[in-house]
Amino acid sequence: MTDRASTTLQDRIRGVAVGAAIGDALGMPLEFRRATPNEQLVRDLLPGRLPAGSFTDDTEMALALAESLLARKPLNPDDLAQRFVQWYRQGPPDVGLYTSSVLSRIAAGVSWDQSANEAQQQRPESAGNGSLMRNWPVALAHWKNPIECLADSVLQSRVTHAHSECTAACAFESAMILSLLKGETTADALNQARLQVALPPGLAAFVDEAPHRKREELRNSGWVRHTLESAIWALLTTSSFEEAAIQAANLGADADTSATVLGAMAGAAYGLSGIPQRWVNMLRGEWPLGSGKILVADDFITLAEKLSGLTV
Repeated sequence: MTDRASTTLQDRIRGVAVGAAIGDALGMPLEFRRATPNEQLVRDLLPGRLPAGSFTDDTEMALALAESLLARKPLNPDDLAQRFVQWYRQGPPDVGLYTSSVLSRIAAGVSWDQSANEAQQQRPESAGNGSLMRNWPVALAHWKNPIECLADSVLQSRVTHAHSECTAACAFESAMILSLLKGETTADALNQARLQVALPPGLAAFVDEAPHRKREELRNSGWVRHTLESAIWALLTTSSFEEAAIQAANLGADADTSATVLGAMAGAAYGLSGIPQRWVNMLRGEWPLGSGKILVADDFITLAEKLSGLTV
């Protein structure tokens, strides 16, 4: 287990990008399943609907967001929306129903804000995790500027998920990542994010209770409350990237998304050096879709450094 005190800022920044993608790949074969019994926890990257080590739409949308931030910073929502549509038109094998309903409107020529608002009006109670799963590049692009970071976290969510709990969850995750990048403890990062981001009451209750939950109480559905709750629980009740990721992924249900969100935060906490090398070696996935180009861990390291402005 890596000593957190020995990690550098660069190591932690790299850890966010690699950690998020690895969490995605770890959760991929466990998605839609029941929670794995404690005595049978999956501890390796296994094949599922994709080859072992493959990331999913969670990471694909994050990559589109990252490329938009590299092209336009602060974030340009029109540019981001078109990048999402370009991805959507490639026919990703897994795209959330709510996200699809928004992107199909944008693809038909409706503006992103009208599309997102129409989807929200049709399903006013829907607060899915589709914007939270892809949010981590914002923290890397704005790690020096918390105000811009939180603003762009909210904005990138609004492109598809305008619900107040979705936008607040994205800002909260970013605030936690920024604190962890500074070397704060996981508990202190949680407390600081709680002070920095105003959470709607329902979401706030889930965040506050998360570290105290029992594993069997976590539902880990596609509801943004459940995803953030699971990620915080896994981060705060473990002491290494490996154990945190294993705990998040083995909750089943929306396993890849909770493990992605956890992976970004745990990557900031423990750094790339704290991620098991056997997982790093297996990470893979096609990007852009249809290009035939396969990304591996080194590509995520390069991306993290470009986003953050830090180089070797």
